[in-house]
This record gives sequence, C-alpha cells and structure tokens, in this order.
Amino acid sequence: MITGKEDLLGALVEAFLMEKGTKEFYSQAAEKAVNKEAKNTFGKLSQWEGKHMDFIQFLYQSILGDKELKSFEEFKNKTDAPVTEAGIPVKDLEKKIEKYNFSDEKQALTLAMEIEGKAYNLYRKLSQTAEDTNTQVVFQEMMEQEVKHVDYLKQMRLKLIKAY
Repeated sequence: MITGKEDLLGALVEAFLMEKGTKEFYSQAAEKAVNKEAKNTFGKLSQWEGKHMDFIQFLYQSILGDKELKSFEEFKNKTDAPVTEAGIPVKDLEKKIEKYNFSDEKQALTLAMEIEGKAYNLYRKLSQTAEDTNTQVVFQEMMEQEVKHVDYLKQMRLKLIKAY
C-alpha cells in the first residue's frame, strides 16, 4: 500500500496499481450490473481509470526516457492489483457486487461515490505528506482527477433525483 514515503518512481508504480485495481473493479461491476444506467456508469468510470493508468505510465516512461517500455508493458499485464485507489481491497468490493447486483443506478452511484471520495482523500493525504516535491505534484494531479469523478457522479445523482 502506498504511504507517501516512496520516491517518484515508486509512487507512480503504486498509484498505477491502485488505478488498475479500480479499473478492473469497475469493469467487473459494469458486467454484473443489472440496470443499464448502472452498467454505463461503471463502464465510463472504468474507462477513466484506464486513462489514469495511461497518464501514470506516460509519466513513468518519460522519467526513464522510454528505456523500459517493454518491461512496463509486461508489468502492466502480469501484475495483480488487489487494492483500489480508495484503499479498499478489490475482493471486498466484489462482495458488494455479489450482494447488491446493482439493480438500480442509485446503488451503483452510492458505491462509486464511496470509492471516488476515498480515493480523493487518499491522494490528498499523500500529496500533503510526500517528501519529494515531484511526488506531491503527481498526487495533487491524481486528486484533481478524482474531483472530476466526484463531480460527474454528483451530476448523475441530480439527474436521477429529477427523474423520480
């Protein structure tokens, strides 16, 4: 688990793994959701997490001058990501999928808000405690991305309220 004490490359690797775990969870949730809107919400969130992964990979490879492109791709494909960016183990979230089936969009939005809110808080904490200035900047950028997710989910919730 990421602590904020990592150097820049270590922080990027840890953040990448958390984003991967979250992406994989949202993909599974989209597949298992019963409600069409819940499927769409989780699918969109999964795509965004994939973009976060691409951003982190770009930063990592930029620092190394693209020297490790092949090895990073192998790492990306072979490494398990057991924890989400919210610090919640993927297995715990999978249990929620099994329990709720996300038969309505409200359940999906509630879980997504929990994940994204915790991710924001984690990145905020890490941006404040990281010892390396560049690492602080990376965590601040990730925190700003989480704000966009939370804003999107709030808009979805408002639409849902207006529909009822």
